[in-house]
Amino acid sequence: MAKGKVVQNTVMLYLMNFAKIALPLITLPYLTRVLSLNNYGTFTYVKTVMTYMQLIIDFGFLFSATKDIVEAGKDKKKIGSITGNVLIAKFILSFFSLLFLIILMIFIPLLRRNILFTLVSFVPVFLTVFLFDFLFRGIEEMQIITFRYILMKGISTGLTFIFVKGNNDLMWIPILDIIGTLVAILWVWRTMNRMGIVLSFGTLKEAFNKIKISAVYFVSDIVSTAFGALNTLIIGILLSSSDVALFGLVSQLVAAVQAMYTPIVNGIYPEMVKTKSLNLIKKVLYIFMPLITIGCLIVFFGAGIILSIIGGSKYIGAGTVLKLMIPVLFFSFPEMLFSWPVLGVIDKVKETTATTIEATIVQITGLLLLIIFNVFTLNTITILRGITEFILFVLRWTIFWKNRYRFNK
Repeated sequence: MAKGKVVQNTVMLYLMNFAKIALPLITLPYLTRVLSLNNYGTFTYVKTVMTYMQLIIDFGFLFSATKDIVEAGKDKKKIGSITGNVLIAKFILSFFSLLFLIILMIFIPLLRRNILFTLVSFVPVFLTVFLFDFLFRGIEEMQIITFRYILMKGISTGLTFIFVKGNNDLMWIPILDIIGTLVAILWVWRTMNRMGIVLSFGTLKEAFNKIKISAVYFVSDIVSTAFGALNTLIIGILLSSSDVALFGLVSQLVAAVQAMYTPIVNGIYPEMVKTKSLNLIKKVLYIFMPLITIGCLIVFFGAGIILSIIGGSKYIGAGTVLKLMIPVLFFSFPEMLFSWPVLGVIDKVKETTATTIEATIVQITGLLLLIIFNVFTLNTITILRGITEFILFVLRWTIFWKNRYRFNK
């Protein structure tokens, strides 16, 4: 039964991540063609900034709160209390996230030139506090998350082709996200009511305690984002919005591939919490690493064609950048696998976070050296990104190997 549940959850998460890949890729070729290089760069840059805002609001609850829900079992009163306290915590975090965004708008010219677009883009990020992904992951009802996501993004994707016709319609993109998110929230809350889950709220002290417990997960998540989002953030400051567009397109393609890794990792996480099965990890590696290798070869020989199809002729110049991203595509899957699903379940949370911090120090140091020696280009940034991904994998695998006796064979 447990194995069947893992398969079902993995399939549902894979379907959702397929939607995460497919829906943006449907609009991607359209947006790259109807928007100028500079405007697509602006859209990409603001979207990258919102990644940080989302991380602050989520604050690692996808793992910490999911674990709490799993441990609560079928106690719906306890589940409602956990969910309510996390909701209060996310309200607090949303306030600080908005303050941080205002500071960024003051100091970053690209955001300052697009204040209204940036603020409206923050609204759908804030609204995600009402979607409770951690709850449905914890009770292993992944299909709810999947159908909710498809509903939410399907609406905004379909309406994009109706309302976004050119540069003057840029504002419609976040507005459509707001509409889709509101519909998804109504659907999620109706589902919770049918399941008999009633939220109960504790004190602010309890909410802050939730934040404190989840902080170690947040540090890992926010630091790991430096590998991708931080690069785009600095490119927008030091290079042009056109460079942001080129790097953003490649990053989005890489993220689409990594989105295919996520359901595998998230799908086995609840089962690994229960079983700590070494064989499950081995099977996942044996099945997926050969497929990833084939995919990397396809990218190497077909980078130009891929970019031409997805972005159009004006993005072909990023072909070298896409090829240089291949180490990221290859090593990110085992790096993700040896994170929370492996080290997290044997209480190596601090060690896992430490590996992310160590690799990020390498990344930030590398970025500073590129700037100091005036060799800060899209190619050198991408090479550095691949190096740090490899280092992160090696660090996590080393900890796993030293603690392999703690898993059940």
